[in-house]
Amino acid sequence: MLPQDSNDDAEDVSLFDAEEETATRPNRSKIRHPVASFFHLFFRVSAIIVYLLCELLSGSFIACMVTIILLLSCDFWTVKNVTGRLMVGLRWWNHIDEDGKSHWVFESRKATSQESKSFSEAESRIFWLGLIACPVLWVIFAFSALFSFRLKWLAVVIMGVVLQGANLYGYVKCKVGSRKNLTSMATSYLGKQFLRQNTGDDQTS
Repeated sequence: MLPQDSNDDAEDVSLFDAEEETATRPNRSKIRHPVASFFHLFFRVSAIIVYLLCELLSGSFIACMVTIILLLSCDFWTVKNVTGRLMVGLRWWNHIDEDGKSHWVFESRKATSQESKSFSEAESRIFWLGLIACPVLWVIFAFSALFSFRLKWLAVVIMGVVLQGANLYGYVKCKVGSRKNLTSMATSYLGKQFLRQNTGDDQTS
């Protein structure tokens, strides 16, 4: 299920745990996490290929369905817990507090001048391209299955939309949340400066 802001508390916090290391390198176009970049695309692209070629590769609907669901599940875990953190410095998850209340947490690493150099622009493009393009394809597959009356595949396609759409929503929320924090900080600073200036003018008059 996609996280809903109306039912749960969502909070934006800054990353990360103390063990996180930031290795600064001059060439930002270089792919610094090739394994993470590979698996960021591997599972989701493989699921799409199996879906498109399943009737040619195998006559068993059950075998194709299980394979696609396993690939989608591996992709969901990998993108949510590994590639987002390594490739773009974003992470999201849900936790239950002592009162039993659900909280959605959206993290973004604070972009200091040194840490910003540790992220690769090439990896960022790979991350967001894969994150956005694949859910769009699953939505197209959903309409195609619906209008062509391939109802047995509809549940599989909906699973792809939900799992990959959840990661897309979570990371967009992380990205938008970090920008909102910067905007609120700038607004607060300007407001304080304005009040301080007005206070000084009142005292001199």
